[in-house]
Amino acid sequence: MRVLLAGGGTAGHTSPLLATADALLRRDDTIEITCVGTPRGLENRVVPEAGYRLELIPPVPLPRRPGADLLRVPTRLRGAVKETLAILDRVRPDVVVGYGGYVSMPVYLAARRRRIPLVVHEQNALPGLANKVGARVADRVAVSFPDTPLKAAEYVGLPIRRMISTLDRAAVRGEARGFFGLDAARPTLLVTGGSQGARRLNQAVAGSARALAEAGVQVLHVVGPNGEATPSASTVPYVVERFVDRMDLAYAAADLVICRAGASSVTEAAATGLPAVFVPLPIGNGEQAHNARPVVEAGGALLVADDALTAEWVAATVPGLMGDPQRLAAMGAAAAGLIPRDADERLAGIVVEAAR
Repeated sequence: MRVLLAGGGTAGHTSPLLATADALLRRDDTIEITCVGTPRGLENRVVPEAGYRLELIPPVPLPRRPGADLLRVPTRLRGAVKETLAILDRVRPDVVVGYGGYVSMPVYLAARRRRIPLVVHEQNALPGLANKVGARVADRVAVSFPDTPLKAAEYVGLPIRRMISTLDRAAVRGEARGFFGLDAARPTLLVTGGSQGARRLNQAVAGSARALAEAGVQVLHVVGPNGEATPSASTVPYVVERFVDRMDLAYAAADLVICRAGASSVTEAAATGLPAVFVPLPIGNGEQAHNARPVVEAGGALLVADDALTAEWVAATVPGLMGDPQRLAAMGAAAAGLIPRDADERLAGIVVEAAR
């Protein structure tokens, strides 16, 4: 069987794609997998590193406002569909799977033209335009959150990497803190803005470093490839990393995470039972706040607006929360009970059924 997986740009699309690919090979190691992305996305690094073949097509961004770029979309889309058709004719997949984003729209249209079975997976609680279109022509539609408004959607959860879905945080906490050069005994705050980083999070937490240190809280801060954090000097560890491949160890090291509320961030924190402060990105269609809401309503996380996350808020709130292990334990238990950990296997099953 040959499977073509389309998704790229950020970790929000590439992580579930790779998790699905791995699950398919666990089912049948003779399955041939080809991934499709664009030349400027994260997939150019992570897909080849994972051992999968990557084909590239030009991105077709969809402007949110009228203008010259919007007028260019039809021409760009026709060009991308033409290149995708050439890939389909060369690879001859039995099924196509799309995860939304810039790369998926031309792939959906090309798969429809070649009458190849199509599976769409939507990561967010509110779907993007590409998946709204794709869901109309797909054979199967899978979603990460139960109330996602797509016709005939099947709730499977978000595929996440096995290193995270099978993680026992308590069992590897000592190893994890040693890996990052952290104190084995101190309460630990993890800060991450996702694969691109988050300036607001970086500034707010670095600006509260003194208050965190005075409370004995050490920090593992993933600032992103172009981000920075300049905390005040202290004897309490404050480790700054630009990128972390071993997010399983980062989650295991932490007692609390401050992060955005993309689907991957919400799912991975909740699945591992890690209490969270979710700070939704204040752009787009508001999907990040919707992603976080079930975990927040269950008591597994706090929700803070982007403009409300300041150094003062962190200093006033986080030390007290970190100093209350019973509350943290209750938050972690509430979150862990919400999220399916086997979404990769569920989606792989749907893909195989669609191919047949």
